[in-house]
Parts: sequence; C-alpha cells; structure tokens
Amino acid sequence: MRRSEVLAEAVSCLNRALSALGDIWEEIGIPEELRVERTGAVKKHVKNLLDMMVAEEEHLKEQLLKSVAAYRKELDGLCTELQAEPFQTEEGSTILQMMKDLHTHVEVLLKQKKDRKRELKALREQDKNLCDILCVSNFSIDDSAVPSLDELDRYRRHVASLSAEKERRQEEFVSIKRQVILCMAELEHSPDTSFERDVVCEDEEAFCLSTDNIANLQSLLQQLEARRALNEAMCAELRSRITELWERLQVPNEEREAFAVHMTGSKAKTREALKLEVERLEELKLQNIKSVVQAIRAELAEYWDKCFYSQQQRDAFGPYYDEDYTEALLQLHDTEVGKVKSYYETHKELFEAVQKWEENWKLFLELERKTADPSRFANRGGSLLKEEKQRAKLQKALSKLQEELESRIQAWEQEREEPFLVKGQQFMEYVTEQWQLYHMEKEKEKQERHLKKSRQIETEMMYGSTPRTPIKRRLLGPHTPGKLNGTSLSTATPNSTIRSAFGATLFHSPTSRLPPSGGKLGQARTPIRVAAKPPRPRHRERNKENQSQLNGTTLSA
Repeated sequence: MRRSEVLAEAVSCLNRALSALGDIWEEIGIPEELRVERTGAVKKHVKNLLDMMVAEEEHLKEQLLKSVAAYRKELDGLCTELQAEPFQTEEGSTILQMMKDLHTHVEVLLKQKKDRKRELKALREQDKNLCDILCVSNFSIDDSAVPSLDELDRYRRHVASLSAEKERRQEEFVSIKRQVILCMAELEHSPDTSFERDVVCEDEEAFCLSTDNIANLQSLLQQLEARRALNEAMCAELRSRITELWERLQVPNEEREAFAVHMTGSKAKTREALKLEVERLEELKLQNIKSVVQAIRAELAEYWDKCFYSQQQRDAFGPYYDEDYTEALLQLHDTEVGKVKSYYETHKELFEAVQKWEENWKLFLELERKTADPSRFANRGGSLLKEEKQRAKLQKALSKLQEELESRIQAWEQEREEPFLVKGQQFMEYVTEQWQLYHMEKEKEKQERHLKKSRQIETEMMYGSTPRTPIKRRLLGPHTPGKLNGTSLSTATPNSTIRSAFGATLFHSPTSRLPPSGGKLGQARTPIRVAAKPPRPRHRERNKENQSQLNGTTLSA
C-alpha cells in the first residue's frame, strides 16, 4: 500500500470517527457549544498523540545516528590499528543501511584483529624458544599493538630462518658429538671439563646451540683429532721403523705374524707395544751390525739406482766402502739412506718419468738390435710388420716423453736453482750422449760390414768364390768327359769347379751355371767377371805345383 493511500485511509478513519461522534452527540442531545468543545478535545487528543509519535520517531532517529557515529568511530580506530584503508559508505544510503554496513565492516576488522593478535602470540612463543636454544636476541615487535601484515610476514620469515638454523646447528652438533666420542674412545680420554661433560653426557636437546658453543665444540674436535693424528703418525713411524728393521735383521715370518696384532690402531697400549718392539730390534741391530750395515748398503744402492746417481756421486759417500763395522758407521748409513730416500720421495714423479724414458730407450735399442738379425726376414705370422709398427710407435713415445721431461726439468731447475742430474750429467746432456753412442754403434756396425764385405771380395778375387750350387746337386748333374792337357775329366758338369787334388786353387768354368732348382735357363744367374790381378810370387809357385799335378791326373768334380 502506498503512502498516499495510507494517509487517505487515516483521514477517512478520522472523518468517520468525527462523524460517528457527531451522530452520538446529536442523539444524546449535547448542545452545539459542547459539541464544538468536544470536537476540539478530540482534535487536541489526536494532535497530542501524533506529536508523541513524532517525538518517538525523532528519538529513534537520534539513536540510530548515535549508533552510526559510534560504529564510524570504532571503524576508524580499527582501520588505524590494522593499518587498513578507511571505510567509505555509499552516497544516498539511509541511516539504517549505513549502520548495517558499518556494523558488518566492524565485525570483519575485529576478526582480523583477533587473528593477528593470536598469530603474534604464537610467533612470539616460537621465537622465544628458538632464541633460548640458539642464544640470540628476540625479534623486535610491539606486543601491545596489532601487527600489520608486513610485520607478521617478516616475523614468520624470521622464525622460519631460526628454525632452519636450529636444524642445521643440531645436525652439526650431533655429527661433531659422534666424532668427539670416537676420538675420545681411540685416545682413551674421559671428559674432564664441564663443557666436555655437557657435550658427551647431557641430552642433545638440552645443549645450547649458540655460535660460541658450536665453535668451542669444533675446537674440541680439532684438538682431539690433532692428538689422534699425532698418535697415528707416531705409530706409523714406529711401524715403518719396525718393518725396516725386520727386513734388515731378516726376522722370521713367525715373529712378524705374532706381532701383527699391534700393526694397526693407535691406542696407548698399541703405542707402548710398538715402542718396546723398536727398542728390542734396535738392541738386536747393535748385536748384528755387520749384517745390518750390508742390508742398508743394499737398500742405499737401490735408491742410488732410482735417483740415477753417478759413480762419482756414490763414491762421495766414503763410509760405503768402510769395513770397520761400528755403531757410528751404522748411524752414518742410516743418515745417508734417510737423506737419499727423502730426496727420491720428494722428486719421485720426475725420477719415475726418467725411468720410463730409460725403459723405452732400452726397448728401442733391443728392437734396433733385432733389425740386424738376418733371420727376422724369414718370419712367419707377420712378426716383422709388428716389430716395425712397435719401433715407430716407440720412437714417437720417446720423442714426446723427452719433450715433456725437458720442460718439467727446466721448471724444476728454475724453481730450485740447481741442475737435475742423471748419472752425474744434466738430463739433456745424458740423452744427447745416449743418442751419440747409438749413432756411433750404428756407424761402427756399418764399417764392420763394409770391411767384411771388402775382405770377402778380395778373397774371392784372389782364390775364387765358393760354389753356390749345393754339392749334391753338382754330383747328380750330367757327366761330360773331357781332357785337360791329355788328362781325361770325368763327372764334370758345364758349371763345375775344377779343384786340385790337394784343395789348393779354384778355377771357374767360363760357361754359365744351371739354375739351382731346375728353373728355366733364362733365369740362370750370369757370372760376374772380375779382372784377375797378377798373382803374388808365392801364389804363382803354388799354382805351378797344382798345374803340374793336374797334368796326368784325373780330376773329378
């Protein structure tokens, strides 16, 4: 129903009431003056009633406006605390709509405030616990104020970083604690300070994971490890000395195996046993000085070979040749072995490279000697080809290794400002000398071959060459009778050699020889004619005697 209709209905009701009252008054017979008076009373009563109703609605309006103002004030305060944007009501909103909107927004902000305060309290508790464990200061924030979203986010990240740091330190503490316990067990050391007892005996969760405590814990571990390393080094030195004395004194394997239980570990009991064994072996060494010195000399010679000492360098150590075996002589040999051994170990890689070059060089010389063997050409299975490939590969390896050694030795000499000697020479001089000796040997072999060949040619020119056809083949050839100065020749082949009965001078037939294996005649080898030199007087007399013996004597091939 519309407002105008409601008003019309109210006026109609009022008119009906006044009309009814007029009818009643008329029936009663109330005079006109009283009717007017009574009508005025009715009007006054209605007016008072309407005024009262208007006053009540005005009061309601005032109350609503007060509520809106209160909500507005509370909302502004919450926006300030929560650092939120101020709330703006819609234009043209009624008082009730405005109050409803403000009330709803106030409820939302109150919930946010409550949630932030609750989260701040939880973060504060976590922060306090972590700070107590890590021994760091708390996060700076006002507990009385409502934290902003940025502050809460920073607080969350701070607590998360503290938690991660706690986990890292906890893992580090547990790891170091285990190592500390192991070191103490190996060193047979019991905790004797309050800090060591806190580390070893107390609960892991109760230990304060401060940076100072972690640093002290690391320092404790380093100290224990240093002590353990010192003990291990001492035991290793004692074991090395024991092994060395065993070898020098030729201690039986039964005694070594009986002592093997002490050859591992570094506890106090093991160290004491090692010391006692060294003392026993040292006493035994003094009782067997001669054999020990000889063993040391063998070891010293081995290290001299490894270091490529020259004979002059070896002779510089005079006690090596002393036959007066005393404790002083033993001490000198021990000192020299230690010095040479240390020198070798310091430059071990360089000496091993030189040794590799030396081995390759010897292999190269061996292959070169094989090339002079004529039997290598009668190989089967391609061994000749393999040797050639191996020789070519070895030459490349020698050249490459020589270049590498040259650069390394130059750097070594520049660093130490002293020459690197191999058998008393600088390495490149030594290599050059080896190549010169190799070429000299090759030249010597070549000259010997030429000399041998020239002697053979000279012998063949003077006495004739030996027959190339085997004897059996010549004996099985066709028989052609002939005469020489009235003497018959039997069993002579066209290519046979006439020999005197006393085996003096050999004469070649001018005819060509038959092929040795029955080949074609065209493949027969043409004899080489050598201009005959005039025979020496002694040979001339011998030839005359042979000629006289041939006359009247039958010669067989």
